[in-house]
Amino acid sequence: MLEIKNLHANIGDLKILNGINLTIHSGEIHAIMGPNGSGKSTLCNVLMGHPKYEVTKGSAKFNGKEILSLEPNERANLGLFLGFQHPLEISGVSLGNFLRLAKNLNLKAAGETKQISPMEFMPMLKKTIGLLKMDEKFITRSVNEGFSGGEKKRAEIVQMALLEPKIAMLDEIDSGLDIDALKIVAKGITETFKKTGLGVLLITHYQRLLNYITPDFVHVMAKGKIILSGDKKLAHKLEKNGYEDILKNTK
Repeated sequence: MLEIKNLHANIGDLKILNGINLTIHSGEIHAIMGPNGSGKSTLCNVLMGHPKYEVTKGSAKFNGKEILSLEPNERANLGLFLGFQHPLEISGVSLGNFLRLAKNLNLKAAGETKQISPMEFMPMLKKTIGLLKMDEKFITRSVNEGFSGGEKKRAEIVQMALLEPKIAMLDEIDSGLDIDALKIVAKGITETFKKTGLGVLLITHYQRLLNYITPDFVHVMAKGKIILSGDKKLAHKLEKNGYEDILKNTK
């Protein structure tokens, strides 16, 4: 369980999060939608420990453990995962080695003494690469270097599927994807969800992703707060009518 209470955060003197309250359990899919600048991406970055944001009030607990004072790698080792809106390129580090080392570090943090060898890891990686319909040549290429936008997003889901987090935050994982790539990414998320029962937080602007992934909860975020929550019908309403009426009628 990830439990966020009255979370406030700034970047410099600019207030961005103004009292977020949200609880995500394993086996739940939450979607957050909202206008540009409402704080959706900031929420993910704050929860993952991005150093440019300052938490000024509130708490975020993962299975009862306060995480806001932990380093990003410590949060990851607990089982938090962030799929980036704009994945970084890491020159000189192959995708295969990066993922195997990350997997082994997670296992070590969980108390496992046995590490996965390259020979053991390769079949797992090839199977997951295949699920996301990526060429196996990406295994030996530097992380995200020279990848197209769609390939970077698919590589993020490969990471999620292999690392098997307990809570995955996916920040606009659908942005820049054509319809075929969107279906592939959605399938990868759904298959991992079915296999591991993780909790998922989807940040998205568009209903189209939710045509392929059915959320249990949809939240509307504006001015750094969640102002309305509902089920998947709320996403259809937003697609049809936009945010204006909701923003008018919500203090």
